Amino acid sequence: MSDKRPIGVFDSGVGGLSVLKELHKLLPKEDFIFIADQAHVPYGEKSQSQLCRLSHNVSDFLLKHGAKLIVVACNTATCHTIDYLRKKFKVPFVGTVPAVKTAAEKTVKKCIGVISTPATSGSDYLGSLITNHAQGIKVINVGCNGLENVVEKGDINSKEVETLLSKYLEPIKRAEADAVVLGCTHYPFLKAKIMKHLGPDIKILDSGKAIAKRTLSLLENSSFLNNSGGKSYYFTTGDSKNFSTVASILMDKNISTKHISL
Repeated sequence: MSDKRPIGVFDSGVGGLSVLKELHKLLPKEDFIFIADQAHVPYGEKSQSQLCRLSHNVSDFLLKHGAKLIVVACNTATCHTIDYLRKKFKVPFVGTVPAVKTAAEKTVKKCIGVISTPATSGSDYLGSLITNHAQGIKVINVGCNGLENVVEKGDINSKEVETLLSKYLEPIKRAEADAVVLGCTHYPFLKAKIMKHLGPDIKILDSGKAIAKRTLSLLENSSFLNNSGGKSYYFTTGDSKNFSTVASILMDKNISTKHISL
């Protein structure tokens, strides 16, 4: 039997599209509903109680539209709300976890960098990942205020991006780290620029592929796979025209988006 219910995916904005790209590659016959909660972007500057409320509202919308599984395509929302969401709702949730363990396994110099939003950088969740998986490894943990916002605007080739990257990558470069974890789903769209700043030998790690593999595994184990889909529907709580413009650039295809209020 083919389970035609969609998979829900959400983020504060366009960053979650980097995760959706990987989901499309591994699960081409699934239908997806993507929500960008742009009315409340950036999540990286919200409190935990605010994030729980926002994530609850988005998840409730997705479930009312039949979602069989929800991907929290946002490191900040995962760090602060994933346990709350799993207690509140019965469907499976897949979170976005910074790839600290993988970076710790790959580093030769025993030094890694982690760049994320201020909220993720200072979270107990990231702290526990570092404690549990990076023992004996020097970790340069950098909270990047404002970097999420410039990607959100689609200004990935702007001078502001270069200025911010130069500022936030400097301590990682100075420490001669040989692996850097992208702890925000907005940042994979800046991979080439990050490599330019840190050098071609740097290992750049994000969670997109791991999320897609985890989603596939859960669907297979629950017999939830769809064999006849392949459509994606895009919604934003912000400006639908603006989101469509930026998303079309980042996804390299024409994206049509509807506005919703939550």
